[in-house]
Amino acid sequence: MAMRPPVPVPTLSRRAKLVIGAVAVLLVLFTVIGTLTNVYVDYLWFDETDFTEVFWTEVQTRALLFAVTGVATGGLVALAVHLAYRFRPTFRPMSLEQQNLERYRQSIEPRRKTLLTALAVVLGLFAGFTAQGSWRTWLEFRNATDFGRVDPQFGLDISFFVFDYPFYRLALGFAFAIVLLALIGSVLTHYVFGGLRLQTPGQKLSGAARVQLSVLVGVFVALKAVGYWLDRYGLVYSNRGDVFTGASYTDVNALLPAKNILVFVAAFCALAFFANVFVRNTLLPAGALGVLLVASLVTGVAYPAGVQQFLVRPSADQREQEYIERAIGSTLDAYGLDEIEYVPYAQNQTTGGEAGEADLSDNADTEAALAELADSPTISNARLLDPNVLSATFTARQQIRNVYGFPDKLDIDRYTVDGELQDYVVAVRELDQSGLSENQSSWINRHTVYTHGNGFVAAPANEVVAGQEGGEPDFTTGNLPTTGDIDVDQARIYYGELMNVNGQDVYSVVGGNDEPREFDLPEGGSGDRQINSTYDGEGGVSIGSFFRQLTFAIFYRERNFLLSDAVNDQSKVLYVRDPLERVEKAAPFLTVDGDPYPAVIDGRVQWILDGYTTSDAYPYAEQMSLGEAATDALTGVGTTALPDQQFNYIRNSVKATVDAYDGTVTLYAWDQEDRMDPVLQTYMKAFPGIVRPESDMSEELISHVRYPEDLFKLQRDVLTRYHVANPVDFYNQNDRWQVPVDPTQQPESTDPQPPYYIVAQRPGDEEASFQLTSALNAYNRDNLSAFISASSAPETYGEIQVLRLPGNTPYRGPLQVQNAFESNNQVRPDLTLFDSDNSEPVFGNLLTLPIGNAGLVYIEPLYVQGTGAGGFPLLQKVLVNYQDKIGYANTLAEALTQVFGEGAGEAAPDSDVAPGETPAPEQPADPGTSPPPADGGSGSPTLEAALADIDAALDALADAQRNADFAAIGQAQADLQAAVDAYQAAQAAGSAAPAD
Repeated sequence: MAMRPPVPVPTLSRRAKLVIGAVAVLLVLFTVIGTLTNVYVDYLWFDETDFTEVFWTEVQTRALLFAVTGVATGGLVALAVHLAYRFRPTFRPMSLEQQNLERYRQSIEPRRKTLLTALAVVLGLFAGFTAQGSWRTWLEFRNATDFGRVDPQFGLDISFFVFDYPFYRLALGFAFAIVLLALIGSVLTHYVFGGLRLQTPGQKLSGAARVQLSVLVGVFVALKAVGYWLDRYGLVYSNRGDVFTGASYTDVNALLPAKNILVFVAAFCALAFFANVFVRNTLLPAGALGVLLVASLVTGVAYPAGVQQFLVRPSADQREQEYIERAIGSTLDAYGLDEIEYVPYAQNQTTGGEAGEADLSDNADTEAALAELADSPTISNARLLDPNVLSATFTARQQIRNVYGFPDKLDIDRYTVDGELQDYVVAVRELDQSGLSENQSSWINRHTVYTHGNGFVAAPANEVVAGQEGGEPDFTTGNLPTTGDIDVDQARIYYGELMNVNGQDVYSVVGGNDEPREFDLPEGGSGDRQINSTYDGEGGVSIGSFFRQLTFAIFYRERNFLLSDAVNDQSKVLYVRDPLERVEKAAPFLTVDGDPYPAVIDGRVQWILDGYTTSDAYPYAEQMSLGEAATDALTGVGTTALPDQQFNYIRNSVKATVDAYDGTVTLYAWDQEDRMDPVLQTYMKAFPGIVRPESDMSEELISHVRYPEDLFKLQRDVLTRYHVANPVDFYNQNDRWQVPVDPTQQPESTDPQPPYYIVAQRPGDEEASFQLTSALNAYNRDNLSAFISASSAPETYGEIQVLRLPGNTPYRGPLQVQNAFESNNQVRPDLTLFDSDNSEPVFGNLLTLPIGNAGLVYIEPLYVQGTGAGGFPLLQKVLVNYQDKIGYANTLAEALTQVFGEGAGEAAPDSDVAPGETPAPEQPADPGTSPPPADGGSGSPTLEAALADIDAALDALADAQRNADFAAIGQAQADLQAAVDAYQAAQAAGSAAPAD
């Protein structure tokens, strides 16, 4: 039979080759220049912040993994293909199959080395790029630190599962990939060059092909034996249990023995393939492979499924008890909840002594509650200002200039002023480039003139301004220059939360000018003239040389770095200015809490951030989605959402600070226990010297450390299930809790209620402390089941207390309280009045406060905000709920008096706001019934006149807010309050009049 001539390979013209080559060179050149520029700018940032250890360690580790994995993958696969070609048969039987393959052989032969090299390079690059992304896995394995605790099944230190096991799995995965690629390449090469003949009569495999393929398959099966061995340890992550994570009864008693059997079966099968090199009998490896397949189906699938279905499921709550106990203990330990203090909140509890019980029944003694109220510092510190609502108010009263701004969510911190601990709503007056006018938005203005914010603003969280400007925060620290009861020596803010606009870093070019050009503050703090300054801090990267100016011109795609007179040999560039981004960049092994907050430490504004070390490999601990578990109604509004990654271990192992003036990033090991977090210790070995010991923290800094919100949200979510210690009750989901939805966002949102920072006295404590708190409901019910608090006081930091309410109590949860407020006969008309064309009611945070043995009191501020441009919320009313009683008044003192009787309001911070007013009598038990006004309605104006006065006051308020006329705003607020009081009096008088 005549052989057909090979099909010629099409060729390109010389001109086409030159064009394609030039385009390819340009693409590579631009890619290389862009990549090198990005890397160099990154290096300059690390060098400026003294974190070059992080930069070089990460680069070297990535390069090592890239090189080793790339060379191993590309080299071994290429070697296997080369050997298959090298031992190709010299003579091939004549057949139609071989004739069809001949054209491919003739096309490949002249380019064989080029194709083999290209194959090795492509596979090596692909494998290298894949492997270098796992640099943290290698560093953790290389620097692993023991946990000092062993798992209950295998008796191995937890570090094996957290650090070693993930690396072994990673290495095994790449080994499988290399062998599989080598096997595929060898099979194709043998087939093309005649070593494997599928359709040719006679022998199907040449001797060399049989040897090579047997060895490769044998290695693959041997790796499978290693995989079965590692699978044994992977049982600690099993999800076979319906309600818990970890090795279950079936896993331990059926699947674990099966894995042990499969290890030996796979090892025997691998030996059979290796023996085939000498025995030359395909029946032996084929039979062994069949045995492995049958064994994996019977022992690894069918038998465990039968045990689960017929032995475990009928009595799972009994069979799984031991394994549920493991899961509960490990999960609590993994989430830092193994030392929770549970306080049964029922009868005979005494403040400052041993925690006991308080009577929460409807017939509780109000006089006893009143006595507790008078002695409790919780009420005197009750927070009336909601930092999540007041950003617009801070902007209206403290913005000063349009170039400044405040974040959407303000922060809560505490200071000791005049010897008293006081929580404050705090914020810094930041540069806000989104507020620049059109003629302020040139490159010169945006990057060399408007470079920073200025000022620290604070208002006591439990105080509001009375009188004409009623309802405003009492700014005890603020204005420009900054003055007040918190001493600020350096108030310029070059690094802050608003330094990122639409995901783009806001950079500034500072320094290097004979005349100051950076806008600093209006002259005298107000007026049209301004005072300029020149940055003299340590922050920023010098761009004095032409090379660096060119580098940043390429990086930012901005020619002004080369052309502008504002850039010279003394200039610096400030970039990566968001505190959260700076810490994440300096410590890439940390997950950073989404709510940085400013504090004045030794006269300087410092951003304080919480860093978490996490893992997804803690044995027996429940897996959670980090971003989902930490989400609440405020996530994304002034806070940053955590990454949506799986994890089952977390520690707040690092406290970080970022100096608002020079950007200095400092990391402190937050070691509140006898032993530092092993994950942090591991990374401290990998990056020596970047994390300072806790002992380096000043006392003033420690006094401003808060228990972090995102961690608290994760922990309260875990506690909704894992507070149940009895394994049978846990399996049956008895006494499960849930986080309530935010009642102030209903019905628009069903997101969880955020936790709240308060200064309060916990049961059993001698005095009030700064703490983070949250209410917890019964599962699928709106009744309250528990109240959780985490201490931020330096002496008791991290201690978590859970007040457990009796399971049969009908005590109201937040949503029920909110509904009772809004449906109250006294509140409902006001909400209708406030909700007009010119204004709207805004409910503040609904705080749940423990009051000794009096039980729990709810307090909520009610604001009114103008709907026009420039409108901002001002406090108008305060609502209080205790059991079935509701108080609603202008001040917290009056509302407390309505609920608890005479003398209750004396403990309130606003008890002196309206002296001499007679409080309304205590309300009846029905929350929908309002008490009559104190004056009985005598001398009340008509409803029509009162409504007209309300409308006029609302119009005046809207106009004053649009014009930012604060005196007029105060007068309008006073007029509105008088009109509302008159309306209520007229309404009460009308209802009391006898019927005709």
